Amino acid sequence: MSDPVGPINHPRTRPLEMGEARDVSSVHARTETYSSTHILPESLVVSQRGPVTLVRLSRPAKGNAIDGEMIAGLNTFFRSPPEGTRAIIVHGEGKHFSTGLDLSTVTEASAAGVVRASRTAQGALDGVEYGDVPVIAVLHGAVIGGGLELAAAAHIRVAERGAYYALPEGMRGIFVGGGGAVRIPRLIGTARMIDMMLTGRTYGAEEGASLGFSQYVVNDGNGLATAIELAERITTNAVLSNFAVVQALPRIPRADSETGLLTESLMVAVALSDEEAKRRLHAFLEKRAPKAYHHAAAGA
Repeated sequence: MSDPVGPINHPRTRPLEMGEARDVSSVHARTETYSSTHILPESLVVSQRGPVTLVRLSRPAKGNAIDGEMIAGLNTFFRSPPEGTRAIIVHGEGKHFSTGLDLSTVTEASAAGVVRASRTAQGALDGVEYGDVPVIAVLHGAVIGGGLELAAAAHIRVAERGAYYALPEGMRGIFVGGGGAVRIPRLIGTARMIDMMLTGRTYGAEEGASLGFSQYVVNDGNGLATAIELAERITTNAVLSNFAVVQALPRIPRADSETGLLTESLMVAVALSDEEAKRRLHAFLEKRAPKAYHHAAAGA
């Protein structure tokens, strides 16, 4: 693993500090510029490692609870990430990935206000799932409510062994509002989500992985390093292939079979027409390309 993250120069961002790196030992000096037109709240910290851009949820005193400013910042960032970004990592500062919605921001809200806030959150998380590049979420500590909704919008989830999942909305007298009612059942099934919301049932990282909450489980402290390794591997793929995977694959299973099959045919035609794909295929046929390999779970 090479040196980790250097900062993006921006008045609302700061570098990933060594003490926050979670098993990453030093900070690379490279910096990039994020346009001054993209103002982010202090609760989001953007750092960059070459083509990998990291977004850190930075409200550790609040358990990285999600408020309106953070949602607006996520929407801004994912609609227009730094130039050259080919993979994005979302992770949390402090003890938890995210303890969910900041309930202090909604206790006096009107029904109309709640609907607007929910639709805004849904749009922001659509930007995560349907952006131009793959997104990896690093999960540790609490992954609760809105935090789980954010994680579910990512394409790959790396969970540390101390992570746990909860949907206590029923206990709070509320309901999910950031797209969780659509995305979370895709991961674990509707019946299991109903159980979590009605009874307050929680799942740890190991059991959660078997149910679909994450694709990787690693030792505590190794989540970010593992995500960086995966992201750097992803950035070596063809750009158009990555785009097809994150844009088409989430949609195809939800389409009727004929539409799904047609979409698949169109996407493979688009991918194969790309000059980069042609170069890669020739390299493979000439035995110059790296081979797929079985890789044990990193940090397990």
